[in-house]
Amino acid sequence: MTVRRTLSVGSLLAAAFVAGILFTTASANWFDAGDRAALTSLATEAPAGSGDTRIADNLSIDDAFVAVAERVNPTVVQIRSERIVERQAVNPFQGLPFEQYFNQPGMNQQPQVFRTNALGSGVFIRDSGILVTNNHVIQDADDLEVMLYDGSFYEAEVLGTDPSTDLAVLQVRGAERTFPSVSLGRIEDVKIGQWVMAFGSPLSEELGNTVTSGIISALRRTSQQLTGLNTFSAFIQTDAAINPGNSGGPLVNLRGELVGINSAIYSRSGGNQGIAFSIPVDVVRNVTSQLIDSGTVERGFLGVNFSNVPETLARLQGVPRGAAQVTAVTPGTPAEAAGLQPGDIIVAVQGVELRDFNELRTTIANMRPGDKVELQISRDGDLRKMSVELANRAEFDLVGALPAERQPDSRRDDANEELLGLQLQSVTPEFRQAIGNADVEGAVIARIDQNSKAFREAELRQRDIIVEVDRKPIASVDDFRRVYGRLDSGESFMVQALRPVNDGSGGVVLQKFFTALTKP
Repeated sequence: MTVRRTLSVGSLLAAAFVAGILFTTASANWFDAGDRAALTSLATEAPAGSGDTRIADNLSIDDAFVAVAERVNPTVVQIRSERIVERQAVNPFQGLPFEQYFNQPGMNQQPQVFRTNALGSGVFIRDSGILVTNNHVIQDADDLEVMLYDGSFYEAEVLGTDPSTDLAVLQVRGAERTFPSVSLGRIEDVKIGQWVMAFGSPLSEELGNTVTSGIISALRRTSQQLTGLNTFSAFIQTDAAINPGNSGGPLVNLRGELVGINSAIYSRSGGNQGIAFSIPVDVVRNVTSQLIDSGTVERGFLGVNFSNVPETLARLQGVPRGAAQVTAVTPGTPAEAAGLQPGDIIVAVQGVELRDFNELRTTIANMRPGDKVELQISRDGDLRKMSVELANRAEFDLVGALPAERQPDSRRDDANEELLGLQLQSVTPEFRQAIGNADVEGAVIARIDQNSKAFREAELRQRDIIVEVDRKPIASVDDFRRVYGRLDSGESFMVQALRPVNDGSGGVVLQKFFTALTKP
């Protein structure tokens, strides 16, 4: 299959140059979607099955590979999905003098009907014929057919889907038999450097039940790009050969236990280059068990907006760079009830230190409403623990924001000067009007030196509105200078700022965040 593009041309070129492109492994041909796929997912797993594919620990490495292949292969299926598509006939005379005749009564052609196909993989997680795959493998399908390892075919129906984790649970229909199912491992037992094997149907229907091997290359992979593929998973990275068509196939350890569902690859060519991502077994177990029991997925909700911790702020408060700083607390949420405040830095969840601020989202979302979670936070450099009982994410209206394109007014105050690599101006009426907020006050960053520490380490940007310096509110550039002038050279200080971002409907909201600067 070829690959569906989901990035803009500029973003695609930049991503390809820096680190390659993420591709799905599903083989698709809907509206030639396979030719456009770029940032998408591959596979997933499910809840505990009744089968036992586990292998003894005392085998040689060769025997272990063979034993796992023999045990797991019968649990893996090839999924063929079909979609019926109608396309309006194109006027063959468009742009010619005869165009008007095509639109006369009785001359319009009927819509043309096409059947388009997609190829993916899946794995049985219950011996009753319940299997798990990726949502993108079966999305919008009109007919689903699975081919088993023994060559038999069955129709399948969808029991439930969860697009946020790209997981789907299917049920084989019309079979009075039991099916071999895979055993689920534990994410706690998955280690970097561990041998794993991947199963699926890469590239073609003729290549069903292909088995490849590799190691666990990394754990807890999260980023803005990966979040675009899967909102609530911290991926397992492997170098096992995974290609388009492997979507939904299992990743197993050498005991035959499922540890992940193959989901995405990082590639410049669209094929395997040794960097693949799998949805971890804990996410698969949580999502599939809920889909089987109720057809829906409930997620825990904390109630904070958060971002990364700039280098300067991490240094000032002595916290890890992977921590998450709280930029806003939603009223009426568990975070507010527990006493979380903007400016708090969440260092660890359930005793596990965050290695990337995006992990806060994946960790909380894979807990259930009502679960109690222990947070370790830093407030003004002091570490403390806080217990929070999570709410139901579905009860809150969550709207994502995109970077705003509007620029502040370019006029400069007469007294404006470059400070810390910043060129500041007081908030003007024109700027308030541009962002739709008549009450905001502060010092707008009109320009910023991209070689400065303010840009590189404090992560301040043009259009940011500085509203607090050294924990003192400011309403203008003069206020900024007055507070700044009282600081000693070499002294580090907190900065609170507002960043204009799109609200998704053409408006602008102000996103609060905290950072730190040091006076030269």
